[in-house]
Amino acid sequence: MAYPAIFAFDPPEKVARWRPLVQWILAIPHFIVGYILYIVASICWLISWFAIVITGKLPQGLANFFCMANRYEVRVMAYVGFLHAEYPPFDFTTSAADPGGQPVRVDFDPALTDRSRVTVFLRIIWAIPAVIFFYIIMVIAEILWFLAFFVVLLTGKWPTGLLNFVQSAMRVSTRFSAYMTLLTDEYPPFETA
Repeated sequence: MAYPAIFAFDPPEKVARWRPLVQWILAIPHFIVGYILYIVASICWLISWFAIVITGKLPQGLANFFCMANRYEVRVMAYVGFLHAEYPPFDFTTSAADPGGQPVRVDFDPALTDRSRVTVFLRIIWAIPAVIFFYIIMVIAEILWFLAFFVVLLTGKWPTGLLNFVQSAMRVSTRFSAYMTLLTDEYPPFETA
C-alpha cells in the first residue's frame, strides 16, 4: 500500500541557465504567503491535535487546509530549487486531491476517522526518529542542490543522479509533512523511494 502522501514530478530536460540565479527572487511573494500559511497552519494544528485526541476524528476542513498548505509549500520549494520553470500559482484549493495542471503534484489521503489518540497525543515524541531521518536527507539534498546550482548554471541541465536524490528528498519531505500535520497516523517510512 502506498503512503497516504504522494509526490509526483515531471522533471525538465533543460533549465534556462539564468534560473538558478533569479528564481528564488521571483518567489518572494510566495515566501510571504507561505509564512502566513505557516502561522495559520500552526493554529490549525493545535485545534486538530485537540480534536483528534478528544474525538478520534480529524475534521475534514482542517485536513483539506493542511493538504493545501503542504502542497503549496512543496510546489514553491520545487520552483525555488529550479526543478521546473513554471511559476507556481497562488492556488488555495483545499482538497486532498491535487487539482493538477502543474509539473509538481501532491496528493493526500487523509485519515479522518478512527484515529489513534495515543499516537497523536505523543506525536512530537514519537516523531523524533522521523525528524532525524528527515533532517539528514534534507541536509544532503541541500548540499546537492548547491552543487546542482553550479552545474545547471554552466550546462543548463540537472545531472540525473542529483535530480533523482533531490526528487526523493522532496518525497520524504511530503511524507514527513503529512505525518506532522496529523493527516495520517501511518509513520513515514525510512526510505527515499
